[in-house]
Amino acid sequence: MPRRVGYKVTRPGRKADDPEIELPIAQDIRSEPGIPRRDNEVSYYAREFPLESVAEEQSASAQWALDVREEAAPATAELYREHAEAITPIVEWLKTTGDQQPTAEPSGEDVSDVIRAKARELGYGEVGFTRFDRRYVYQAKRQYVRGELATAICLAVEQDYVKSQEIPSLESESAHGEAHERQGELAKEMVEFIHSLGYRCQVWGPTWHFGPMIPLFVDAGLGQLGINGQLLSPHFGSRARLQVITTNAKLNLDAPVDYGIHKFCDLCQVCSMRCPGRAITPDKVWFRGVEKNKLVFKRCRPVMTRYSGCGVCIKVCPIQKYGMKPVMDHYIETGEVLGKSSPNLEGYTLPDKGYFAPGKLPRFDSDFFDMPLGRAEDWLVDRFKEKLESEEANGDGAKDKLWEEYRHDLERSLELKALPVDMGMDLGG
Repeated sequence: MPRRVGYKVTRPGRKADDPEIELPIAQDIRSEPGIPRRDNEVSYYAREFPLESVAEEQSASAQWALDVREEAAPATAELYREHAEAITPIVEWLKTTGDQQPTAEPSGEDVSDVIRAKARELGYGEVGFTRFDRRYVYQAKRQYVRGELATAICLAVEQDYVKSQEIPSLESESAHGEAHERQGELAKEMVEFIHSLGYRCQVWGPTWHFGPMIPLFVDAGLGQLGINGQLLSPHFGSRARLQVITTNAKLNLDAPVDYGIHKFCDLCQVCSMRCPGRAITPDKVWFRGVEKNKLVFKRCRPVMTRYSGCGVCIKVCPIQKYGMKPVMDHYIETGEVLGKSSPNLEGYTLPDKGYFAPGKLPRFDSDFFDMPLGRAEDWLVDRFKEKLESEEANGDGAKDKLWEEYRHDLERSLELKALPVDMGMDLGG
């Protein structure tokens, strides 16, 4: 049944020279700009229970994944090593940006238009400005953040469309890494440009993140949070690779937008229904002051590890597949989700299990999801204790041998913390 248009949102075209697009938002999926949020709760959790990165908080699973991936998907493991080698010099440069000096005197004028135009000229698909909200900084990264750089420039790069439709695959993960490496190249040009205007800046992303970037992108009006835990942006949905540059330049801040995503996702639910690990909860909850769908980490990570980063939740999102305008146009005309229940949208293949049509999901043995949680150092201590209490500790020199194994594992763990997690998802402090 057709839906009544509640309002329309006008956005810049996908590329710098493309005409603007107009997105019709149906009356029945209106919600509120950005995401439902209780600011007092966000502040409380940020103060009493600071955010921490996966590289720190779940370092045990990150290190477990290295060994499991080597056996389950050796080609992906090799790809990740190659990417880590390529991204490391980029990350080392990113770490210096906060200390770099401008190359000119600032005019004091609003530079929003020139910075936006430069970013679009370079190839960024989405550009927006918002206040840098320090509540979203990871605890381990606070020491690196330049507090005087109070404005965030939110920049999104599009991951290759064709390769992304092959998710999960080596090709799609290659596209993931290529997008990160391109972000590094573009960031250097943006930093040089901002310095030439007389202003300081600091870059986070790719890989070297100060915190979750989606809240900033939502506040900058560049999309909304989808059920799959990804930013759904107007032109390329969850295929966006995000980057933030904080600065002291004078910028005109953007505002959050209601694209209808919050309620549209409730109607769609394709990513939740098609997740191989059943890791996406279909119902929203309030978490750290935000209404959202929670992902079950222990059911997601094992699938990601064995199947080239998985990403099925990205692949089967209609906004990623078709773009927000076609999806919203179709919903206005029919009241239906474009592509839902069709193999074109929902079908995917897992290398060792075959093809899964709509309504079909893979089955895994219960031990498939056995994975250590928490910090690596705690996991290693617990494992050491178990061995001390077992028969392994009996016999001459057994305890000394176990101690040497533990010390070796701990030293390796500290070395691994310096490596990017998976395809540059994160990096420890």
